[in-house]
Amino acid sequence: MRLLVGLGNPGTEYAFNRHNIGFLAVDAIAEQYRLSPWRARFQGVVAEGFVNGMKVLALKPGTYMNLSGQAVGEAMRFFKMTPEDVIVIYDEIEITPGKVKVKQGGGSAGHNGIKSIDAHIGENYWRVRLGVGRPETKAGVTNHVLQNFAKSDVDWLGKLLNAVADAAPLIIAGNESKFMTKVALLTAPPVEKKEPEKKDKPEVTETK
Repeated sequence: MRLLVGLGNPGTEYAFNRHNIGFLAVDAIAEQYRLSPWRARFQGVVAEGFVNGMKVLALKPGTYMNLSGQAVGEAMRFFKMTPEDVIVIYDEIEITPGKVKVKQGGGSAGHNGIKSIDAHIGENYWRVRLGVGRPETKAGVTNHVLQNFAKSDVDWLGKLLNAVADAAPLIIAGNESKFMTKVALLTAPPVEKKEPEKKDKPEVTETK
């Protein structure tokens, strides 16, 4: 069984914030694989079902971001999972918008949700980091992640969420490199085929 966690802040006012891209991604996965309706549990809401034969519990913590570890730890302990069974999807300002990177363990890079989860279950869980880009100044980071996605973000965001959902069976099965490759292929812009240039035929002069 896998515990699939999307990070974000509860409430409609935060629903389309960059900080809530983890919620958006888990929603897309739950919809595509027809997980059960969301219901209140583990200080958040959960949906469960199977993704390509693998039992999955999707969780969106109902605490604010900096207390996310409470919900994750409670669910993990209830089902007697290990941190290796946990996959957390969240926003990453150090990654280009629309890109994804996966790692197991490591530091929090200042992300409050990750700090909280580290404190409750340790660091050895899987982290799916979805790029949202960073503002020009360090002082603007908080405002950046707590602002809604811009209209110009809608195209790449939709492609990214769909790609993460399509590739979800791979990360759930533990194939993180194949997951990243598939997401990259699905989100890559189409390559324009250039027609070969037509060369002018040399003029033939008739001789008598």
